[in-house]
Amino acid sequence: MVQAYILIQTEVGRASAVAEVIAKIPGVLTAEDVTGPYDVIVRAQADTVDELGRMVVAKVQQVEGITRTLTCPVVHI
Repeated sequence: MVQAYILIQTEVGRASAVAEVIAKIPGVLTAEDVTGPYDVIVRAQADTVDELGRMVVAKVQQVEGITRTLTCPVVHI
């Protein structure tokens, strides 16, 4: 199982709506709107890194109102 944080920038005033839509995507554990340089932070999981990448590109990045994403895989060292 691979987990990652997805840091999302949105159009002005869209953070809450974006978080609400993303929270319903399968594999998303949490989606919260926050303050700071990013507007929404998502914790997601998938069976493989490839599946995680497909989820980000095919589902998360397609949500209306998103301008940029940064995916940060969780590592256990």
